[in-house]
Parts: sequence; structure tokens; C-alpha cells
Amino acid sequence: MALGVFTLAGATAAAVAAAWRLEVVVVSVSALVGWAVGRMIARSFTAPLERLAATASSFAAGDLEARADTTGPREVRLIARSFNRMADEVKAALEQVTSEERRKTQFVSDVSHELRTPLTAIRGAAETLLDGDVAPDDQERFLSTIALEAERLTRLANDLLTLQRIEGATGELPLSRFRLRVAADRAVAMLEPLIEHRGVTVTVSGDAPEVLGDIDRLQQVVANLVDNATRIVSPGGRVDVAVGTDGGWATLSVTDDGPGIPEEDLPHLFDRFYRADTSRTRTSGGAGLGLAIVRAIVTAHAGTIEAENLAAGGSRFTVRIPLAP
Repeated sequence: MALGVFTLAGATAAAVAAAWRLEVVVVSVSALVGWAVGRMIARSFTAPLERLAATASSFAAGDLEARADTTGPREVRLIARSFNRMADEVKAALEQVTSEERRKTQFVSDVSHELRTPLTAIRGAAETLLDGDVAPDDQERFLSTIALEAERLTRLANDLLTLQRIEGATGELPLSRFRLRVAADRAVAMLEPLIEHRGVTVTVSGDAPEVLGDIDRLQQVVANLVDNATRIVSPGGRVDVAVGTDGGWATLSVTDDGPGIPEEDLPHLFDRFYRADTSRTRTSGGAGLGLAIVRAIVTAHAGTIEAENLAAGGSRFTVRIPLAP
């Protein structure tokens, strides 16, 4: 009986020990599996974050094309997409700043070039007169050169001030409601002596509802476009000014039957100091600011302007201004 009890007790103790060892093994295996799974889960988060951090470092070092990988857990994807949007905005802003700096540098260079020519002519004529012993006819010619170049400098200064006032937003446009037809009629009437002198026919047609803006500035737009058109057409040619509507826009087009615009010049017509008519001399032509001023005025009115060649010959400039509410 005692031996049987001892044997049973021993078996029970052995079973308990085995169960305890099994439990230890199970707990250990569970802990190991949990640790491995946790490490895998953590790695699935940390690996994309490490790649994102590396991309951010590359971007900060100057690689503006660096973008984050948008794969991985949802939270990481959201962060990566936000980073990419930010990178796109930063790149666009930097490109805009760089472009603006280039534009300013080019503008200063162009102004310097435009000033150099008349100043050189004025200085040369003045020095010749100061040297003395100049025939009366030559004196008159040199004095005429000084007067003409001084006038050109004045026009250049006025054009630059106009651009600065419009693009620099030094003052708000005086807004009023008016019809583009009124601005067109005024501009053509103002240019009538010049139009007759050039032997060109100019017509104004059509009408449109009111726009909101500065009538004097938009009259300047029409006058500039008509002046350019009558300058390039041959005597006896035609220039048609048409006013109309296009959806929510009032439109004004200036069409001529001249030789048209060289295709390579079309993208640059509204650039400052650009002259499409290379045969025109600096004395007879302007400084190349007229169409730049036109675009600045139209842009200040939230409008658009475009130039095109016509299949039948000639060219057309079209201005669109939003209709008044």
C-alpha cells in the first residue's frame, strides 16, 4: 500500500514537472514568436520611415527631384504623400524665385543696352559741337540728333515708369463701368491724324456689355495695337477693330492685312524690349516696351491677350476682359 502511494505521488510529481516544463517552453516560444512578430511589425513601420528620412535629407541637400516612396502602412503613406506635396511646392517656389531673379537681371541688362545707344549718340554729337569749326548745316544735324535721342530717352523713361506702376502695384486701378466700344472709338479718334498720314483705313465695329476697369488704360491698349497695325500695313491697307462677346468675356480684336508676324516671333511678342520687325531701326521704332505694357494692362484687368497669323494673310491681336458683374 505504501509503495503504491509513493509510486502514485512520484508519477504525479513527474507529471507536474513535465507540465511545468511544457508551460515554460510554450511561454518561451510564445514570447519568441511575439518578439519576432513585433519586430516584423515594427520593421514594417520603421523601414519606410527610414527611407522617408533619407529622402528628406537628400531633398534638404539640394536634390529637388527627391520624392518619398508612397508604399507601406497607411500612416506612412499619408506622411510620404504630404512630404511629396510639400517638395513639389518648394521646388515650384524656388523655380519661381530663380526665374524672377533671371528676369530682373535680364531687365537691367536690357535697360542698360537701351540707354547706351542714345547716350552714345548724344555724347558724340555734343563732343563734335564742342570741338568747334562745324559747318552750320552740320551743327543743325548734330543738334537734331541730340534732340531726337533725348526725346527717345524720355519715351523710354515714361514707358518704364508705366510698367513699374502697373506691374509693381504702386496704386490701384481706378475702376468704373464702361463699354470697350467707347475705349476703341476714343483710341481711333486720337490716332486719326497719324492714320491719315499713313494712308490706312481703320474701322471700328461691334459692341459688348460693360466691363469693370480703367477706361484710360484700356484706351491705351487699343491705341497701341492700332498704332502697331497701321505701322506695318502698306499705304491703302486696312485695320479692323471689332468688339464683341465670348461667354463671360468682352472681346476686342485688332486685325490687319499686313505681312503677318514671323512664326518664331509669336512667342516673344509681349516680352520687354523685343522687336518683331527687325528691319525697323531703333530711331523709327520704339524701345520694344509697347506690347509689354499692353499685356501688363490687360493682366491687371484679369484679362488675356493673344496674337495669331491669319490663313488669308495679316495678323490679329485679341483682348479678352471679364464682363462687369
